[in-house]
Order: sequence, then structure tokens, then C-alpha cells
Amino acid sequence: MALFGNDKFKCARCGQKNEPIGFAPVPTELGQKIGDEMCKDCWAEWQKKQMQLINHFGLDVSNPDSHQFLFDNMKIFFYNEGVDLAQIDTSQEGKVNW
Repeated sequence: MALFGNDKFKCARCGQKNEPIGFAPVPTELGQKIGDEMCKDCWAEWQKKQMQLINHFGLDVSNPDSHQFLFDNMKIFFYNEGVDLAQIDTSQEGKVNW
């Protein structure tokens, strides 16, 4: 369902006319902003990237430092403030020893 009749809104990240997220995906001011300005496709893309970050860096999602790392990367992902996302070295896939 689009916001205004048959018109879809323009996503602030990808610039495409698409369906909005329509809700705050995280209970913060940033989450509300993302819910208002981003499309469902970009949110799904972030969820995949977030899972990669969690797995690659072995993040403990119950740790507040991990939360902050993910929020920082979420902000960069959606608002590209001139800082690069944490890089995932895919050449090391399958070589991590726990």
C-alpha cells in the first residue's frame, strides 16, 4: 500500500519510487527516521549486511558495544556520511578459527 493513492514515495537511500518501511524498525530516533525515509528493499538489504557484520566480526548481540557498532554501521549504510562501512574480507571465508 502506497502512502498517497497510487503514488509511491521516493526512498532517501536508493532514490527509487518504492514501498516505504512504514514503521520504526528499531525503537530509536534513528529507527523512526529510517522508517519514514527508507524503502522496504533498502531495509532488506541492510538486514543482510547486518547479518554479515554479526557473523564476520563474531558480534555478541547482547553486548552494548556490539549494538553501538551495528547502529553506527546502520547510520553509515542509510545516510552515507562520508565514512565507509566496516569491511568484510571475503577472501578469508571459511578460514576463521574459533
